[in-house]
Amino acid sequence: MMERIREGTNSLPVKIILSLIIFSFAFAGVGSYLAGGSTPPAATVGDKEISRAELDRAYQNERARMQQQAGEQFNQLLGNPEYVKRFRQNILDRMVNDLLLEHEASELGLRVSDAQVKAAIRAMPQFRQAGQFNNERYQAALRQTGMSADEFANYMRTDLMRQQLVNGLQTTAFVLPSELESLYRLEAQSREVRTLTLPVEDFANQVSLTDEELEAYYQANRDDYIQPRMVKVAYVELTGEGLASDIQVTDEDIATYYQDNQSQYGSQERRKVSHILIEGIGDDAKARAQQALDRLKQGEAFATLVKEVSDDTFSAEQNGSLDWIEPGVMDPAFEKAAYALAQKGDISGLVKSDFGYHIIRLDDIDPADVTPLSDVKDDIRLALQQEQAADRFYAQSTQLAEVAFEEANGLEPAAEAVNAKVQFTDYFALDNAQGLMARPQIQQALDSYDVRENGLNSELIELSGEHAIVVRLDDVKPEKQLSFAEVKDQVQATLAVEKGRQQAQEKADQLVAQLEQTGTLDQRDYVFSDAQVINRVSQQQAVSELAFSLPQPNETGASYGVTQNRQGDIVVVALDNVINPAMPDISPQSQMADRVARAMSNMSLSATLEALREQVDVTYAEVDAQQ
Repeated sequence: MMERIREGTNSLPVKIILSLIIFSFAFAGVGSYLAGGSTPPAATVGDKEISRAELDRAYQNERARMQQQAGEQFNQLLGNPEYVKRFRQNILDRMVNDLLLEHEASELGLRVSDAQVKAAIRAMPQFRQAGQFNNERYQAALRQTGMSADEFANYMRTDLMRQQLVNGLQTTAFVLPSELESLYRLEAQSREVRTLTLPVEDFANQVSLTDEELEAYYQANRDDYIQPRMVKVAYVELTGEGLASDIQVTDEDIATYYQDNQSQYGSQERRKVSHILIEGIGDDAKARAQQALDRLKQGEAFATLVKEVSDDTFSAEQNGSLDWIEPGVMDPAFEKAAYALAQKGDISGLVKSDFGYHIIRLDDIDPADVTPLSDVKDDIRLALQQEQAADRFYAQSTQLAEVAFEEANGLEPAAEAVNAKVQFTDYFALDNAQGLMARPQIQQALDSYDVRENGLNSELIELSGEHAIVVRLDDVKPEKQLSFAEVKDQVQATLAVEKGRQQAQEKADQLVAQLEQTGTLDQRDYVFSDAQVINRVSQQQAVSELAFSLPQPNETGASYGVTQNRQGDIVVVALDNVINPAMPDISPQSQMADRVARAMSNMSLSATLEALREQVDVTYAEVDAQQ
């Protein structure tokens, strides 16, 4: 079901709209012209407010962008209320930062000309086709988003002004050659070490513990021995697997689908047109358009008239050219008139659209190129099977949701309604769920009030396109304190490891003291590994961090220290040598110089934003974790 809903996002107009929305998200206060009402703002920056409506729109735009990029992985994250809250807060922080930068740019007197705004719009990849600005893409995107050209230009002007300030901060960063050399020496330095590992398990196996010690440890750490609330879950699961294979599709069905969806099986006829636009739909606009048409009929050149009278300044620079158009992209009246022209060079009469009056000239025709039915017959059969399977799944999931709601005190009626079985899990703790029950949507449903407190069925949970489930709590074991007798073995293992680690640490300290005094070990049971060279980034991270913190060895011998590896064992580290790298000739234009300069630029921008937050009063309201 969800797959069918998402199909529309692959169309060209929707992609343009999404691109525009994502681009406009970078603007501070996108959609502020729609804001209003008495709802307290999400944040206040000086005398400007960020309304909750603005935050919601920005959140939805960014959420759409992330879902487009990360898909189901991001959808699972949205099942965590804490993640959603942080996600919304990060968006609000960005919006606040944009207003701070806008405020500072205004204070500094930065300005952006109309020519700069126009050039920026023409350079946007969302509005380009075949390397050229496409005015129809631009106009179509504005129509779909409900924005006027002036509103979009104002957003561009604000963003460009803010970018002047950001570029000024970031492009002034530079790195001295001496700084690059010092940083290179630090980053490329390596160290020669030997290690001696003391396995905690060896010491733990030798620990002898009395019952009194074990019970005393249990009493001191009773909170560590609480069995959490355990649940047993009943559920009815629906999937779309196997539905398509049972569906029969006739040749007649395939032929009908092929005829109704010709655009999917080849290119549609395209037309390249030019136009003259007179904005407005009143009598004055119509009269101006009629005058232009009369002049064309009298023999005046189309290109001359375009530059003289057309209100579409973008296309006027290209002699009125709108490049190639396809069915379904343009205003219906415009499209009908353009496709009614028969020969190259034909000129339409007056064409009224939502933008005003057009005079259209046909410049070229690219005929349709359709793939034969025989070549796509199998693909169409599969598509129809999948479509009908999706319909079946939708009907089943709808039935499951309705019966589970109406008969909320048990899942048997719902299972019977969709010819499924009620399944049961073993007992588990919600915080330690595995497999299907670990899905965030299911976890959230199991913790909802109606399911947790009232013992009702959950709502239908859509896990993916054709995978849905309804759950309920079949049984619950409340949290309880485990007795000493129940956890004695666990207490013994834990305390033995703690004492074993303590003894290993003491032995390591003794060995280091002996090494620092004599430089050798007189115990055959403890032998260092062969020397190895490690860098700052190493698989033995604990050893690496210690080695790079130890003092350089001198003529009397190595430097020593003690650390703990990721397995929990104690490790004695001997630092034998510090290896400084050979210094290359680091150019100010090198990748390293660029990397350091970028880091310094980001630090400069962050410091500026922190300073602006101290100068400008910034107030946050509570950010609701809405989904």
